[in-house]
Amino acid sequence: MSLALPTTLAIVFYLGGASLLAAPLTGCPRTPQRLGLGAATLALLLHIAVLLGAHGGRVDLHFFAALSLVACVVAALTLLVNLSKPVAGLGMIVFPLAALLLGLDVFFAPPTTPNPLDWQISLHVAIALLGYSVLSIAAVLAVLLAVQERALRTHRPIQLMRALPPLTQTESLLFRLIGAGFALLTLTLLSGSLFIQNIRAQHLIHTTVLSVLAWLIFGTLLWGRWKHGWRGRSAVNLCLTGMAVLLLAFFGSKAVLELILHRSV
Repeated sequence: MSLALPTTLAIVFYLGGASLLAAPLTGCPRTPQRLGLGAATLALLLHIAVLLGAHGGRVDLHFFAALSLVACVVAALTLLVNLSKPVAGLGMIVFPLAALLLGLDVFFAPPTTPNPLDWQISLHVAIALLGYSVLSIAAVLAVLLAVQERALRTHRPIQLMRALPPLTQTESLLFRLIGAGFALLTLTLLSGSLFIQNIRAQHLIHTTVLSVLAWLIFGTLLWGRWKHGWRGRSAVNLCLTGMAVLLLAFFGSKAVLELILHRSV
């Protein structure tokens, strides 16, 4: 079955959902946000169907397939976050990115075959994927928080603030996400130490070192929040630094191995 049609529909629904979520920026009522979340939900279901069809129902960790998989999980978590804390700004950024990464995987990436994984590695990958996705949302929220704080500090409110909850709620949600992501990242490192036998042969040295560094950065941020009440610019900078290191840990290493050195991992 051709994946072109469901992929195209998913992209259209992702972009349509993001546009509807952006309606408050133009002064429209909040009603279109419900339609936007509905459109994004349809896009997510199509995205899942495409992933299942493209990779035979298995987890494909090659570069572009992994990007699309992470985008799918991040989109799903964004929808869940919006059920309890309406944060339209997240969807305005996440859903177009999900559309882009899905399109790259289906229309531009070379075909790949998923590597067989035993249940221990599958569990490790699932925890890592969920932790990475939660921290990705935290990073997007950190950017939105920085914009929100700057607008309040300069007494120049911007339209984007209409798509965000009050500053204190945004900051509270940010640290909840960082706390959950840190716990999942801890489990990822623990499960990796138990289940991965030869990190050198599996090209995981750089991934492991950078993941530990990211874990230290996020741990420091949470400690500083608990001990010294860190917030604002310091918290945003540490969050984005930790996410950048985590991005390099997985996708940076895979990009070098697959796209430059042409090694299958």
